[in-house]
Amino acid sequence: MSENILSRIAINPKVMPGKPTIRGMRITVEQFLRALAGGISEEELITDNPELEKKDFQAVQRYHSKSKSNKLRQSRQQAY
Repeated sequence: MSENILSRIAINPKVMPGKPTIRGMRITVEQFLRALAGGISEEELITDNPELEKKDFQAVQRYHSKSKSNKLRQSRQQAY
């Protein structure tokens, strides 16, 4: 049975003021995505943050995709 990849994303009001983080660490999804968008490679992120795992990248991408889909769906519903 495969792990639910989204379980790697945690939201806790006591950690990084409730922003989505990777496995409850002090690395937010937003920081992670900004680093990638800024040209930092996965390998560099793992070197700088050895606690990160390859599955964390998948989790962030899936979480971001679902978040964008939900926001788009909500904005379409409000338009009607």
